[in-house]
Order: sequence, then C-alpha cells, then structure tokens
Amino acid sequence: MAIRKKKPKRDIEKNYPAKQFVTKLRRLADCIEQGKRFRIQIAGERISIPPTAIINIEHERGLSDEEVEFQLKWRTGH
Repeated sequence: MAIRKKKPKRDIEKNYPAKQFVTKLRRLADCIEQGKRFRIQIAGERISIPPTAIINIEHERGLSDEEVEFQLKWRTGH
C-alpha cells in the first residue's frame, strides 16, 4: 500500500487574465456536467478535484470592496 505524503497547508490567490479564466471555467463546467474529475495547476501545484466535490458560491461585502468566490470542497482522506 502506498503511503501518502502529508501536504503542507496552503492558502493562495492566483490572478488570471480574463481569457485564461474563461477557459478554466469552461473546462470546469464540462467536468461538472459530465461527472468527471477536474484537474488544474495553480501556482505550480497540480490539483485533482473529484466529481463528488461540494460546490458553493460565497459572497462577502466589506466597507470598500466585495468578493464572490466559486468554491469546490472535498475530503482528502487524511
């Protein structure tokens, strides 16, 4: 049985030009619609999101800015 390495905690934001963001969203939407795993590389790390991931949308409002996050959450089995 293979031993999984424990990955360090990570909390980053990665900005993308609009065209790249749209391409990634389209690939994500296709995977969600087809019930397939979504794979993406973010800031040098490859991420594999299972089709069972929970999908939600979060909205935050502060005094001078607002934020909308499209989130995918899943258990890693650790």
